[in-house]
Amino acid sequence: MNQKGMMGWLYSQIGDKKPSFVLSVMFAILEVLCGFVPFILVSFMVTDLIKGITDMNVYGLYIGLMVLFFILKVLFHAISTTFSHVATFNILANIRSNCLDKLAKMQLGDVLSRKTGTIKNIIFERVDAMETTLAHMVPDITSNMLAPVGMLIFLFILDWRIALASLITIPIGMIAYNQMMSISNKGRYFEKSVKATQNLNDTTVEYINGMEVIKVFGKTESSYKKFKDACEKGANAYVTWMKKTNIHMNFALTVLPATMLGVLPIGAILLSQNAIDLSVFISTVIISLALIQPLVTIMTYSDDVMAMTETIKEVRSILDAKEMVRPDNIAEADLPKDNSIKLKNVHFAYQDTEVLHGINIDINAGEYVALVGPSGSGKSTIAKLIAGMWDVNDGTIEIGLTDIKKIPINNYQDYIAYVSQDNYLFNQSVMENIRIGKTTGTASDEEVIEVAKKSGCYDFIMSLENGFDTIVGSAGGHLSGGERQRISIARAMLKNAPIIIFDEATAYTDPENEAVIQDSVSKLVKDKTLIVIAHRLSTITNADKIICINSGNVEEVGTHDELLNNGGLYKRMWDAHISARDSKEEL
Repeated sequence: MNQKGMMGWLYSQIGDKKPSFVLSVMFAILEVLCGFVPFILVSFMVTDLIKGITDMNVYGLYIGLMVLFFILKVLFHAISTTFSHVATFNILANIRSNCLDKLAKMQLGDVLSRKTGTIKNIIFERVDAMETTLAHMVPDITSNMLAPVGMLIFLFILDWRIALASLITIPIGMIAYNQMMSISNKGRYFEKSVKATQNLNDTTVEYINGMEVIKVFGKTESSYKKFKDACEKGANAYVTWMKKTNIHMNFALTVLPATMLGVLPIGAILLSQNAIDLSVFISTVIISLALIQPLVTIMTYSDDVMAMTETIKEVRSILDAKEMVRPDNIAEADLPKDNSIKLKNVHFAYQDTEVLHGINIDINAGEYVALVGPSGSGKSTIAKLIAGMWDVNDGTIEIGLTDIKKIPINNYQDYIAYVSQDNYLFNQSVMENIRIGKTTGTASDEEVIEVAKKSGCYDFIMSLENGFDTIVGSAGGHLSGGERQRISIARAMLKNAPIIIFDEATAYTDPENEAVIQDSVSKLVKDKTLIVIAHRLSTITNADKIICINSGNVEEVGTHDELLNNGGLYKRMWDAHISARDSKEEL
């Protein structure tokens, strides 16, 4: 992405704060003008001194005007940066909001394929790092570009020969600067540094999240070495980059502002030949001293601009990601007629590997259906496809005879309550985590308590230290796996959706509590379509229909008794389940 394209994209993110950027540029121009006037006044003072004018009122006026324009320069700079900060923070807020909104619209597989540390780093640290550059870049670059132009014009007015002499060092300095940029781009040093930083962030998150496993299995040394190596690679990437470009950069920064190399000898020659007045010579020297420094200041933004360009690329990797195909609205007549579900010749691939091969499933409205099969057979994939977390690659999924791709995401979410074995809890109270389940309006405390009682969670919640006011910790870390699942189930029940999916939702629950939950849920799902993926086959024997999935295909369909009589895969799984249960009981 070139700088023009970068600025265009950033401008598109400003929203209703675009006037702030315009005002920032306008006040930056006024700042430049006010900063330029004192140099003209100094040249006038020098001319008057050479002419022998001794009236101190004249010089007092010059000094007063210089102080006035200096104050105005500072004032206009403050106003300019204020407006640029308003626009900048609006851009950053919009970028973060758009990223989070995009993640919600992306397919779950696309989100999961990205490392958590990378996503967090992009949305928070990387976007936040843009603030200083973006907030100051507009007013500073505007002023530092216009100031040399104004000074150069004034130099040409004074004497075109000295004006040209003041530009002698520019080609030499720019050659060194361009060489530095060429080395940086060819070696992709900045890109490598960014990737090394991303790897460091990912390794850090992994190291912290895996601390329990590291300690339990005594892997502290090897895990810390991985973290340490990532730190060293991150540092070495930047050090290598600086070593390769340091000489060229310093040469450019030294030569570019050395305008006196041309101005002094040429001016001295012209002065000796009486081709210019002494006052003009002194004025040109004063102005040329400040001619190139603003351009050097702009050059110092090159690293920041490259950093922001890379950040924008990372942000756009999220914002430009493929969304789930859904319309914005749907006619009332096209909404699902009931809560039946049909999968027609569904194919689905994950990371170029097809995991479902032409699945056909019919689930009637109000039916209790269990999906079973070996680990990795595709059960959870089917559940997630029905829940609308992924789009099928081929085939269709219908809810109430309506293709789910024709239902807006917000509408579709009202039809499905999905509970998995790893449901996330927010670092809030139990009450608030359950309350989230109600999507229309806000659930009262009484409603939350009532659904907790009906779903068999009330007694265990009241046994917690602060009952419903107990803070569950980050991701529910203060609770056991079984407790987190039971709260997630209560939350799903509060949603009161016509279709409920339990994807091994009681995997962490002991058999006794699982029986209580199963009994409670069976009462709550009356007239609802229930899809259950269970790791204990004994809990789904009363299902209206059991669908046996194997290697991405539907292998068997029937009731518990029918499948046992078939003597197929389900029968072998049942025998293995009974054998394992008997072995546990003997122990």
